[in-house]
Amino acid sequence: MKLNPAKGSIKSRKRIGRGNATGQGRTAGKGHKGYKSRSGASSRLHFEGGQMSLARRLPKRGFTNIFSKEVQIVNISQLDKIKLKKIDVDVLYDKGIINKKSVPVKILGKGEIKTAVEISAHFFSQSSILKIEKAGGKVIHIWYKKLSTFLKYQN
Repeated sequence: MKLNPAKGSIKSRKRIGRGNATGQGRTAGKGHKGYKSRSGASSRLHFEGGQMSLARRLPKRGFTNIFSKEVQIVNISQLDKIKLKKIDVDVLYDKGIINKKSVPVKILGKGEIKTAVEISAHFFSQSSILKIEKAGGKVIHIWYKKLSTFLKYQN
């Protein structure tokens, strides 16, 4: 028994531009003149037929600071919940407080810390340093290779 495709499922391709008798001669189904009738003509993905494009119609809002640096922020109140004497980037990552080890961490002074903790991070705010040392803790700065450019734009 021989397998055949279903009736009507296979059609022969349209032979365009092979004379008027084929029904696809002369203009070859592309209409008369115009950009899309030319060979090799294909409009850009966002082209809207000469109408002002959507990207140009929408209003501009705000700006993107090209000097901004990505930093992960951790508050002292979050550190107080970790019941460890030594806290570093690995501990913060394991506890789910930060998302990436590769991005520098900055400790901010929001909240209170009651226990003496040794904290290692890339950056510290002045208030966080005061609160950690007041509780009897210690602050350790981790060297960040882009520190010099980072500090230039930090307030």
